[in-house]
Amino acid sequence: MNPEFQTARRYHWLSRNVKSFVVEPHEGIVGQLAHKDVLDMTAKESEEARRVCTDIAKESSDRVERLYSTIRKSDQESLSKWIEADLGREYVTHYKVIPRRMDWKALKEAYQTQPRGYEELLAISGVGPATVRGLALVSELIFGKTPSWRDPVKYSFAYGGKDGVPFPVDRRAMDESIEILRAAVEQSKLGGRDKLEAIRRLRKFAPP
Repeated sequence: MNPEFQTARRYHWLSRNVKSFVVEPHEGIVGQLAHKDVLDMTAKESEEARRVCTDIAKESSDRVERLYSTIRKSDQESLSKWIEADLGREYVTHYKVIPRRMDWKALKEAYQTQPRGYEELLAISGVGPATVRGLALVSELIFGKTPSWRDPVKYSFAYGGKDGVPFPVDRRAMDESIEILRAAVEQSKLGGRDKLEAIRRLRKFAPP
């Protein structure tokens, strides 16, 4: 779900040769739009963050909760501004969404089971999107291990649905995309036979 636009994101995910369920199990992901600041814990550059998240989950859930409580949004006032008492160090996040709820019961179970890796951590009941995001924030802001915030969506040829969901089919955009694909095939270095076959397959989606 995208809280900013209040819509669900639709992904088309290709995974023909899965080698790992937690390290880029996809060969490609397409979607309607690419967004900024999308947490991707499956990215290769998230490897250190996955390791730290697993280590954090092995800690007492009380300690993890204390660490989590030190993170606040940049537009959220702190008590340290109004009182002289030392509240300890605080960590401010400027652009990422802080989960409203963390499943502390699930983290207690993680502490008891001591998962051997990130995949085992995700298999614990209750470890869902909010908990994954919360652990990632602790990993980045407190332990300095930054996960990938790059949207894995590369490109899209999505034009809507015939039932109007999420929006009516844009026939003009569809025709333009078909023309782009046709031109790409004709300008490619394919042999004549392969090029003709590719155009023939494309023609199935764009009958005259």
